[in-house]
Amino acid sequence: MSEEETTGAARETESEPQSEEHHIPLPPASFAFLTLSLRAQTELQLGLVHFGPESERPKADLELARHSIDLLGVLQEKTKGNLTLEEQRLLENSLTELRFRFVQAVEESKKS
Repeated sequence: MSEEETTGAARETESEPQSEEHHIPLPPASFAFLTLSLRAQTELQLGLVHFGPESERPKADLELARHSIDLLGVLQEKTKGNLTLEEQRLLENSLTELRFRFVQAVEESKKS
């Protein structure tokens, strides 16, 4: 195969979709998306969100959840005075909820 034929074949392959799966576009990068991503990650670590059979529910990883909550706390401290009211409330509410859920998870782990 000549170099021209190889280059043309490569271009054809690049323009073809890699799979038949539907591609969901990513939302724009934003402070709210960052906060909600960290919140969802922490909820998974606390065992609040689980996909699959209940018998396969993983145990809460309290150390990792605590670290994620601390990261959100750092984010709150470092962005103080630079957030819109909506962003500030989202972060504060997320931290309050996650801290409450963390305490519940710790209490639940003591019962087991």
